[in-house]
Amino acid sequence: MRSFARLARRTAPPVLAATALLAVLTGCGSGISLDEPIEGPAWQLVQLGDEPVAPGNGAQVQFDRSSGRLSGSGGCNRLSGTFTRSGISLKIGQLASTRMACTDPARGANEAQFISALQSTASYSLAGADRLALLNASGRTVATLSTSGR
Repeated sequence: MRSFARLARRTAPPVLAATALLAVLTGCGSGISLDEPIEGPAWQLVQLGDEPVAPGNGAQVQFDRSSGRLSGSGGCNRLSGTFTRSGISLKIGQLASTRMACTDPARGANEAQFISALQSTASYSLAGADRLALLNASGRTVATLSTSGR
């Protein structure tokens, strides 16, 4: 009996520590999810890299989880493609686009940068319910989008 008590004293702290860590990692069963969904709203482009873009630039994207497709606009042309998301990992497949000419060269340059940012996305982060940062494989923000357009 005495050896069992000594064994219990030696193993209890690591077992308790492991249990506590598991509870923290799983959200303590409180309904907290580490999954931050982005599907549903139309996300409007507000920043490319570190540079803000003009309000009302028309660039936006929307993710549909049930079909695994995204649709939107680069500002001049309609965009569509596929995406896969697991947790905060986000991979955007090859994008298709209409071929309308942009009458505004700045808008055309923004569109090209936005498409490039979408294609280089490896993950994302949400800041509140209305701000989405697309991150490349190095963790650098390549585009920031908002549901409020600001």
